[in-house]
Amino acid sequence: MRHRSLLVLTTVITTGALTLTACGSRDEAKGGDKADGSKTVVVIGVDAPLTGSLSALGQGIKNSVDLAAKTANKNNEVPGIEFKVEALDDQAVPASGQANATKLVGNKDVIGVVGPLNSGVAQSMQGVFGSANLAQVSPANTNPSLSQGDNWGKGEFKRPFKTYFRTAATDVVQGKFAAQYLFKDAGKKKVFVVDDKQTYGAGLAAIFSDEFKKLGGEVVGTDHVTVKETDFSSTADKVKSSGADSVYFGGQYPEGGLLADQVKKTGANIPLMGGDGIQDPAFITASGEANEGDLSTSIGYPVEKLPTAKTFIADYQAAGYKDPYAAYGGYSYDAGWSVVQAVKAVVAANNGKLPSDARAKVVEALGKVSFEGVTGKVAFDEYGDTTNKQLTVYKVEGGKWVDVKSDTFNQ
Repeated sequence: MRHRSLLVLTTVITTGALTLTACGSRDEAKGGDKADGSKTVVVIGVDAPLTGSLSALGQGIKNSVDLAAKTANKNNEVPGIEFKVEALDDQAVPASGQANATKLVGNKDVIGVVGPLNSGVAQSMQGVFGSANLAQVSPANTNPSLSQGDNWGKGEFKRPFKTYFRTAATDVVQGKFAAQYLFKDAGKKKVFVVDDKQTYGAGLAAIFSDEFKKLGGEVVGTDHVTVKETDFSSTADKVKSSGADSVYFGGQYPEGGLLADQVKKTGANIPLMGGDGIQDPAFITASGEANEGDLSTSIGYPVEKLPTAKTFIADYQAAGYKDPYAAYGGYSYDAGWSVVQAVKAVVAANNGKLPSDARAKVVEALGKVSFEGVTGKVAFDEYGDTTNKQLTVYKVEGGKWVDVKSDTFNQ
């Protein structure tokens, strides 16, 4: 999901003791089982919309990271270290995300953060984490500028913050993949493009539009909707009168579901397609009209069909979480596990103890992690982006999302 843009520890040595700065250094190197048998507590922060219209996705993120931490503890993945999770609610609001970032930085036990869901929220958090050398791994951000800089569209790539990583593919991949499917596979040639004016939605719509036109398709009209509004009848009328054979929507499922509903009520029997922001059951339930044939793309392959995800799914169900892992569960688990693996490498390289500059060391280690995760191979490139470029197209069939094509995107 997509709304995106992106922290330094100073170690002070005094009389043989290592002291930490306010950015999160520790009083001394810690790690290994203590004399009383206890372990050093390491906190993985989580930031996501835990309440509000996107809470279904946010709760799935939180629970999946919690499962990763519990699994690490159960398996004694890092001897001497006990992982805990501190989850904060950003309500999909950038200002709340920034405040949460400051709070997480202020907790010296936080060694890395998973989140957020929205790219716009991430943009407000990146600088805070970057200044504190605190690693951030998003399971859902897809805006390219978060990792490749604002001029990525001009072919100028510059990583804004070395602390920012993500397990989700970017909108460059997702937008082009969607355009190729709609034009080549679905045979649609005249699309009406709508976005919600947010970082994720507008960016995704722009990338889709450029690729669709390059393929020979025609963008017959464009419009914008406002988040949290419910009456999109004027936009729906424009779609109807444009003669479009399809609609592409850059945004989230609350608005996307209502837009699809209102387009169909005009008598325009055409599919609406969107990104992973609409790929949620709530998109279908938001509409009073049948959504048969509507389309979405989502990062990765369907978790339920991945052999690598069987244990995750079973463990998640056994844990009894109230909410489903949703669209980003697998990527959230992998994001949390990447932090675990980075901590493991840092502790192993420091004679079994957590070093005083642990945050900085974890950032370095994250750039080198490589493991088979829930969603496949987990590793990051020089920009902190995932090396996994797998995507899936879903179609609404029988009142639910059904995967119709999975492939690895090759530019």
